[in-house]
Amino acid sequence: MGGASEDDNAMKWFLEQANGGDVLVLRATGADGYNDYFFSGLGINVNSVETIVCNNANTGNDAYVINKINQAEAIWFAGGNQWTYISYWRNSLVNQAINQAIEERNIVIGGTSAGMAIQGKYYFSAENGTVTSTTATLNPYANTVTVDSTSFLQNDILQDVITDTHFDNPDRKGRLVSFLARIYSDYGVSGYAIACDEYTAVCIDSAGQGRVFGGFPSYDDNAYFIQVNCEVTNPDPEVCSPGNALTWNHNGEAVKAFKVKGNATGSNIFDLNLWESSSDGTWYNWSVVNGVFQESVGAESICQGLSINHQMEEPKVRIYPNPAKDEFTISVGSEFVGKHYKIIDQFGRIDKAGIIDSERHQVFVVGIERGIYNLTIDNQHFKKVIIN
Repeated sequence: MGGASEDDNAMKWFLEQANGGDVLVLRATGADGYNDYFFSGLGINVNSVETIVCNNANTGNDAYVINKINQAEAIWFAGGNQWTYISYWRNSLVNQAINQAIEERNIVIGGTSAGMAIQGKYYFSAENGTVTSTTATLNPYANTVTVDSTSFLQNDILQDVITDTHFDNPDRKGRLVSFLARIYSDYGVSGYAIACDEYTAVCIDSAGQGRVFGGFPSYDDNAYFIQVNCEVTNPDPEVCSPGNALTWNHNGEAVKAFKVKGNATGSNIFDLNLWESSSDGTWYNWSVVNGVFQESVGAESICQGLSINHQMEEPKVRIYPNPAKDEFTISVGSEFVGKHYKIIDQFGRIDKAGIIDSERHQVFVVGIERGIYNLTIDNQHFKKVIIN
């Protein structure tokens, strides 16, 4: 849910998935306002509702919190600051218990605002505060553009997805394109995104069907389903590097976005298995040229069934983290083990060389000057490495 007041119909859908069980609200600030709203305000029968305000990092390993997670059939993450949730819980026993509940008991989870922002495998952590579209497009590696992939919540259906919220207030389209550009450049992944306006929710069932709830036609409530344009042969951003304005253009069609209205019945549906819609909506082309976001009406790309739930070819060579500081890992297929690699600067000078000794080969770059370098393997160019 994209933030602001909850959509009652979406919340009813959420509670119905608990099958009359126990609902747990986890939040880092605030009070217990969800208790009455969930328990008696929506007319959906549940056994109990409890809110736990986790106001310090010690709650990440708190036995009481873990016990309540183990008993819950539904967990709702409230709004606030997503970095607080991440810094308190990531790699904690609470984090482990939540993921076990998802995987082993198939509980329903959800969240609004910051609680939505933490749902995907990739997420904007807000570790250094929030970021505007203008800042993110003018420098996708600005200190505030903190796009993370460190394991947190493990939702299979959101494996290659990043989420964004409050999408209409203020406009956040440019920053989301910057997030996707970072995911592509840093991790070699053609990512996906789900974004919600305020008062709007996407409810994804166990079959991977996302229903969009909101106040349309009385209100202009929208959800967006965004993907790197699979019809572009080489979709690399033209310019995505520290200190430079983003250009991800490809004739104005670098990214495809489907905008769909949220209504009271959630009748507009987007299939996250095929990453396509069976409902009315509008496809747009999104791009950024020299830091300026551009949008035009477009058409759905024909992706030949490639989706987040289909087996996609793993990139043969990946580099992470990228940008790197002291070291990075070259991730390769077995056919590259034993091959010679070089890290070459913009003048063609070799700054580092060696032999790839495993499918996860570490390269130490302490002392190498900041800049953009090329990785070659057996003299074939593969990736750009950013060292800062």
